[in-house]
Amino acid sequence: MEDFATPGMTKRDLLTLIGRTAGATAMYMAMASLDQAAASTFKGPVKLEGDAKGASVLILGAGVAGLVAALELSKAGYKVQVLEYNNRVGGRSWTLKGGDTYTELGGATQKCEFSEGNYINPGPWRIPHTHYGVMHYCHELGVALEPFQQNNFGAYLHSTKAFGGKPQRYRTIHSDFQGYVGELLGKAVKQNALSDAVTSEDAAILLEALRGWGALDKDMRYVKGRASADRRGWDKDPGGGLTAEPIPSEPLSLSTVLKSGLWRAIGGNVSLDHQQAIFQPVGGMENVAKGFERKVGNLVRLNSKVTKIHQDEKGVTVSYDDTKTGEHLMAQADWCVCTLPLTILSQIEINVSPTLDAAIHAVPYLPGLKVGLEFKRRFWEQDEFIYGGITSTDLPISQISYPSYKYGSRGPGVLLGAYSNGSYAYEFTTLPPEERVARALEWGSQIHPQYKSEFMNGIAVGWHRVPWTQGCFGIWTEESRATHYKNLCQLDGRIVLAGEHASFIGGWQEGGITSSIDAITRLHQRVQAG
Repeated sequence: MEDFATPGMTKRDLLTLIGRTAGATAMYMAMASLDQAAASTFKGPVKLEGDAKGASVLILGAGVAGLVAALELSKAGYKVQVLEYNNRVGGRSWTLKGGDTYTELGGATQKCEFSEGNYINPGPWRIPHTHYGVMHYCHELGVALEPFQQNNFGAYLHSTKAFGGKPQRYRTIHSDFQGYVGELLGKAVKQNALSDAVTSEDAAILLEALRGWGALDKDMRYVKGRASADRRGWDKDPGGGLTAEPIPSEPLSLSTVLKSGLWRAIGGNVSLDHQQAIFQPVGGMENVAKGFERKVGNLVRLNSKVTKIHQDEKGVTVSYDDTKTGEHLMAQADWCVCTLPLTILSQIEINVSPTLDAAIHAVPYLPGLKVGLEFKRRFWEQDEFIYGGITSTDLPISQISYPSYKYGSRGPGVLLGAYSNGSYAYEFTTLPPEERVARALEWGSQIHPQYKSEFMNGIAVGWHRVPWTQGCFGIWTEESRATHYKNLCQLDGRIVLAGEHASFIGGWQEGGITSSIDAITRLHQRVQAG
């Protein structure tokens, strides 16, 4: 990453630059190195043992973090009420289907016109198997899961600066890059260049391993032949009968692969959060929230906009407006679990300690944009044999994700036609929604020429223009974590914060769940201590 850096550049600037030059996958890998992503600490169902002592808890926000708190605290005997701004539960765990409408900041309203059964998830769209908390609650709440195809070797890697702008199959770049690296390392081993680190016995084993890893020939070369073609594909595929004999494809040169820059996208699929198995809820991510709703939906008051939070030695009072009637109301409780995004909480009057107040205002949120595009047919499957997975590109759309459901269906299909972060997302949302869709269509047609003739309709969500979030997720740096993170998570009087922003798993539902469990556990301990 040092190659990108310039004097005075912040980590947020760096993440944005990486996102522009190498795509969202590379930016996420960089985020991981900056403590923005990590494996889950979830160890099993929370146990809030002991009497709740008749205590009441007011939960602000019915996203996943708030719903977890509501479920577990109500189980433990607390009197729970949840206030939610939207007319639905789930927060960013949100699915857009045909007939849904959405109004963003500035007043632009879009109506989703997708055909029945098609959808996009504007927020979370996948559940890694290592996110043990989300997986636990899906199982407990009866949320059906199906595989999410993260890495498809038949999808594309694309750069406007390489191969004349022609997209390349992922398997081609991956196989050639890995093959040449294997060949170079094999040469080093054979020439005893690694003698200080590898014994002669281990060197022999390593050479054999490299032969298989890199698809090398008997002379340890990555060349045209059966071994390489079995990875990168054939010029003529194996068949049956008299015309059955396959013809191997010609690998690209090492220089061509390196200069294309497409290798940047390869590593994104081996980070812990992107390794198979990955899942999605059948029918859309909203079904995670609906699972909670079946259990604690009676505790949630929808259409409730929080305007003020006040605490004293006796409890917490929250002022809020009914967004349907305009009525000004108040709710009171002994304790408060606030899961509102910091972008929203920082705009609300709240009496907390100076250190918590500083922490609330210290975390910027990443701008993000997703565009869903519906087409007359699933041409990516029918014409190009792409079933699920993600194409990466240096175009402003950054990614195209192919649906991991309804494989082979003959009706219309929906692609995630853009997933952009950083400055590209800002640039996109300076345009009206219909123009964002048009731009995504124009750029995507450089990869799939069928786009324009097959297009039906689309919808675009810019997260920094979503009224209840005003950003995609919180962005921490090493410096801001060191200064503010513990202050953000501490129980402050009778108020405790929870959400993905109060975790080391930023941008994932798992962060909200683990944060919520930690917060309510400490709150319960305080109640038990009297």
